[in-house]
Amino acid sequence: MASILDQYMQASAGENLNPFLGPDVTEPISTGYVEVKSEDDVPIFRRQKINFRPPSNIVDVVVCNNMVAIALSNNVLMRLDLTNPSEIDSVDITKRMDDSVHRIFMDPTARHLIVCMKSQESFYLARNSKKPKPLAKMKGHLINAIAWNKSKLTESSTQTILLGTTKGLVFETELEPEEKFFQGGLEKFWKQLYNVNSSGGPEEPIYGIMFEKFPVSPKSDRKYFVMVSTLSRLYQFIGDVTVTDSLDLQPLFAEYESNPAPFLEMPGHLDSSELALFYPKIRGLPNSFAWLTGSGVYFGKLDFGPPESWDNITAETRLLQYGFEEGKETTPPLSIGLTGFHALMLHKDKFQAVSLLSEQVVFEDQFPPRYGAMRGLFIDTVKKTLWIFSDSAIFQYHVTRESRDVWKMYLERGEFELAKEYCRDNPANLDKVLTKQAEELFESKSYANAARCYAQTQVSFEEVALKFIQVEESQALRMFLLKKLDSMKHQDKTQMTMLIMWLIELYLNDLGGLKEENAKLKYEGLQEEFRKFLAQTKVKTCLDQNRKTAYDLISSHGDVENLIFFAMFMQDFEHVISHHIQHDDFMAALDVLTKQTDTELYYKFSPVLMQHIPRQTVNAWTEQKKKKLDPRRLIPALVHYHQQGKSTQRLGNRDQAIHNYLLSLYIEQEDDESLLRYLQMQGQDPEEVCYDMKYALRLCSEHDKQKACVHIYSTMGLFEEAVDLSLKVDVDLAKIQAQKPPEDDEVLRKKLWLRIARHVVEEEGDVKKAMEFLNQSELLKIEDILPFFQDFVTIDHFKDAICSSLHEYNQHIEELKSEMQEATESAKTIRGDIHEMRNKYRVVPAQEKCSICLYPLLTRGFYVFPCHHSFHSDCLKNEILPHLKEKQRAKVQDLFNQLYATSRTDSSSVSSTSRETLKNELDELIASECPFCGEIMIRSVDQPFISPDEYESVLESWQ
Repeated sequence: MASILDQYMQASAGENLNPFLGPDVTEPISTGYVEVKSEDDVPIFRRQKINFRPPSNIVDVVVCNNMVAIALSNNVLMRLDLTNPSEIDSVDITKRMDDSVHRIFMDPTARHLIVCMKSQESFYLARNSKKPKPLAKMKGHLINAIAWNKSKLTESSTQTILLGTTKGLVFETELEPEEKFFQGGLEKFWKQLYNVNSSGGPEEPIYGIMFEKFPVSPKSDRKYFVMVSTLSRLYQFIGDVTVTDSLDLQPLFAEYESNPAPFLEMPGHLDSSELALFYPKIRGLPNSFAWLTGSGVYFGKLDFGPPESWDNITAETRLLQYGFEEGKETTPPLSIGLTGFHALMLHKDKFQAVSLLSEQVVFEDQFPPRYGAMRGLFIDTVKKTLWIFSDSAIFQYHVTRESRDVWKMYLERGEFELAKEYCRDNPANLDKVLTKQAEELFESKSYANAARCYAQTQVSFEEVALKFIQVEESQALRMFLLKKLDSMKHQDKTQMTMLIMWLIELYLNDLGGLKEENAKLKYEGLQEEFRKFLAQTKVKTCLDQNRKTAYDLISSHGDVENLIFFAMFMQDFEHVISHHIQHDDFMAALDVLTKQTDTELYYKFSPVLMQHIPRQTVNAWTEQKKKKLDPRRLIPALVHYHQQGKSTQRLGNRDQAIHNYLLSLYIEQEDDESLLRYLQMQGQDPEEVCYDMKYALRLCSEHDKQKACVHIYSTMGLFEEAVDLSLKVDVDLAKIQAQKPPEDDEVLRKKLWLRIARHVVEEEGDVKKAMEFLNQSELLKIEDILPFFQDFVTIDHFKDAICSSLHEYNQHIEELKSEMQEATESAKTIRGDIHEMRNKYRVVPAQEKCSICLYPLLTRGFYVFPCHHSFHSDCLKNEILPHLKEKQRAKVQDLFNQLYATSRTDSSSVSSTSRETLKNELDELIASECPFCGEIMIRSVDQPFISPDEYESVLESWQ
């Protein structure tokens, strides 16, 4: 994976967009031919010279956030914003001719700049200022290193920073560009925190210093880490700090006052040293460091992991020794830098990049003598750019895919996971790593892991499969095939089918072996794995198209359990049911039948199941209400077994064929109880019975089922035939049939009772029983049955009946007389009421209004009702007419015309009686009831507000 530096350099290497940058050498005139090169042909580091000629020698260069600061030997500071390179800012630092710049320091955001002079004076310069301000409290100290507080920097303050001096002192301060009166300088405070030379020995200057805050944890949220380097010693300080308005690191260093801080000492002689850090993210923590020592470049990881490891932050440290060239004395580099994968070393005449993984020089660039001796190397940690400068030139190095060969180094070291991480974007390289990893795993007999790796490679399928077959590793082979199957595309149907069948074969072989070994737990685990394999979508789709092959394969192993599972899984219920029936396991077959949804299988297997488990089969039918079985198609099953009948009762089946068949079964039984119970259950409504009545009557007649025939005759409405047949069986049954005709058909009911009475008298000769008929039927009288008796029968047998009949006649005559008297009294009362009504009146006030038109009532003829509603005669007519029949409306109009005609004729020529008659007739039609209180108003509830004839016109008027 390329670092951020890689990505930035790779993006900027394609073309020179900045006029401040120029080519190192003059390019030849283009011929128009473009040579195509791969990225691997392009060097990782490519030098480009800045198009800049300094007026005097360069002393120091820093680049932060695309801001370049250049200190010259004439004490002039030049600043250049790379985003606007045409404007170069020059600032005079000091007018003293006997002084010169020692070092310049700029914060990562390029807001604050500190210039340290060899005279031990220091100046502060804000980004937008051209006037350096002296730092009074720093005077007398030659600053050699500064650690910036990256997370707290603002335009108005540097926040707390740490400074290291050439005398080995560590100071803490905060600079504010706007000087305050009571501060006595730009330094808000100035504290000495530690002296690295306090333990004695040769005095060493501080060349590198940094501090970072540990990630917040429940253990502490105020813990900081400080690293300080000298020529030969590397210090680590860890502790809690005080956080108020400003960060105070004094408590951290106070822990080391009585006990000097431990340090790592490296032998060797150097004129100067450096401490380099690599930040993967701008505002994140550094993950590695490099320290320039006399013995070599000491580098390693910085681990800000769990609190338990906070005693020592450095990890995986190594010493990168300087290369030895024959005939030349080995000289340490002047300056170092650090990227994600390389240690960068600057010598007086060359630049080298050493791989941190292989510790080999992977890039070397010799500088032409015309540029003079190189002086320093600097990395812009924000923009991830690399800069090198000499006395008279400044260079930028573009980085192209710094991580391109990292995978090879990890591969050589056997760190396969890291190797894969750095070649994810290159399938060919990734395949090499996976192949190498698979081979090593195979050699170490880690066959399962080797199978997983081989499945991801492009190694020949046959070659890998043969490897596992030769070592008899079926489990690893199975895993390899599974992984290959996962990687196959849907269109590779042939290869997919072969793999799936091979896998089924392997699973079945292994299952058979475990079964023979009686390894129950392993067998169950592998069987579960096999079933999950079959459940995969692509596997199931393939097996749907190759079902016979799969059946044959599983059957060849004699694995009945998995054969049944496979058939159930594929929903091949017919195959499962057939298997159970072949092995006489009828209950299992029925269980499968009831759990599936295909009704055709019921019709296919029910005849067999009925022969062995009839009760359970019939119960299964009756329970399948949702599947809507067709009873007619179940008849073949019923033919083999005659002892069922509840399906028509429980399921409410009304199919005539089923009921006819059931009826035939009942008729064949000797006992009539079931047959009669069934007929009673069906009822006697000819429209509702489910059987064919004529077919049933014929069967019952053929089998001499007389009671059933009686019931069927009665159902058919043939009551006379029912009574005649009943008399052959039982007189009481005939009486029941005689009561069935409708009550309003007295003629037929009486005829039936007479037939019964005649039978009793003529056939049985039982006079007493015949007389009882008179009490059982109100329709028969003594005179009705007397003709049936013989002449010699004595009257004594009829005396009571005759007397009773005469008594009934007398009682009926009295009742008629009473009703006549009541009718006479009612008529008399009605006449009185009519007379009283004629004499009733109502006083009508002069202001009374018509209830319809609301005009004064007395202006023309009117009607007044007892309910106090009053209407003009013509208004009442118009209101009543729509509610009258056509003939009545015509009659009303005719009466009105006649009355109008009589009113215009001479009164003498028209009799008052005739006029009164016309009025009475009109009153009968329109004034029989008040239209607002009578039946007309009640009937209007069902009428629409708008009549159908008026609906269209009203609708149009609303639009």
